[in-house]
Order: sequence, then structure tokens, then C-alpha cells
Amino acid sequence: QVQLVESGGGTVQPGESLRLSCRTSGSVSSFYAIGWFRRSPGKQREGIACMTGSDGIPSYRDSVKGRFTLIRDNSGNTFYLQMNDLRPEDTATYYCAPSCRTQYTDWGQGTQVIVAS
Repeated sequence: QVQLVESGGGTVQPGESLRLSCRTSGSVSSFYAIGWFRRSPGKQREGIACMTGSDGIPSYRDSVKGRFTLIRDNSGNTFYLQMNDLRPEDTATYYCAPSCRTQYTDWGQGTQVIVAS
């Protein structure tokens, strides 16, 4: 199975930025789809950003559009989620997957993002 490891989370104040990394077990170029998801306690996991194809156009959840950017580096083994202008409602555990679907089942540990003043 593909193994993905998320990192880069932390605690920041509103308006600040974080860059999350997804370390993959192989080349990012081997993935047709890459995606980022998040889950808060008591809530369902939701898709944040995803891309299909090596040169596709990312799609974003409306609440993060214009603030978050999915970055795919096909030359390496990491893809990223650049998160700017973070808001308290962005607080969640963030997950990456070689998928654009929440039905994906091989989730990793995720990385925690806390946005608070």
C-alpha cells in the first residue's frame, strides 16, 4: 500500500500561514490524484483540496479557496498544502491521500493545525 506521512502542522494565530507536507512512499509523479482533507473532533472528514493528473488544476473547498494552495512536485516524494490567512475554523487534523475522495481508507496519522489568538 501507499504510505503517506503528514507534517508541518502547529499552532498559529489567525492570519498566519502554515505549509503542510505530505511525504510519500514513492514519487509523486506516480499518483493520478492527490488530495488534502481535514477532520475536527465530532465532525466528518472533509475534502479541502485535490488535483488529478500531473498538470491538473486544483479544486478547493469554497471556504479555503484563495487562501490555500495545493502544490505538486512531481520531481520528488512530497506534495504540499500552503495555507495562508488561517482562521480559527481551519483548526483540524489534516490528512493527505492519493485520492480526491473521503472514501479513501488508508489514512495516516495526520498533522494537527490549531488557529487561535
